[in-house]
Amino acid sequence: MSSIGEGNEIDYQTARGRDYPAIRQFTVFLENRVGQLLEVVRRFEGTGLRIVALSINDAAECAFVRFVVSHPERAREILERAGLSIIETDLIGVELPDTSQPLLHVCTALLQAEVNIIQAYPLIPRTNQRAAVALMVDNIDLGIETLRAKNFRTLQESDLLGEEE
Repeated sequence: MSSIGEGNEIDYQTARGRDYPAIRQFTVFLENRVGQLLEVVRRFEGTGLRIVALSINDAAECAFVRFVVSHPERAREILERAGLSIIETDLIGVELPDTSQPLLHVCTALLQAEVNIIQAYPLIPRTNQRAAVALMVDNIDLGIETLRAKNFRTLQESDLLGEEE
């Protein structure tokens, strides 16, 4: 007697395409001592990766470094090879509208949909690119849907690639 599914090779891992409607953030835990951030940043030197956002939360014994890069798959490989503990999180990347209070419009749209912003930081734009922010929210699908319905341009991982890439 065989069990259900026996002999079937099923890969439960999902492959994320470049058109996934969110961008990925990596959080790395570092000792809180001089030079630790530089060591991580140097790992990307010569790889063609570009750090497009960076945030550091400092504590007494450690620091939480959060960043978004232009090629998340390659970044994960580099960080894992370095033996660093990482957490991967999906964020909404949104271009800021050309208004006098662009964040007000983004926050208002999300508030109306009752989407809570947990974390926010700027994305470093490429030449001739609008300013944008990375947002961690409590409901990413509703957040993306809401922003798109209000005609905001949300960013995908392919939008983070540089001109030379």
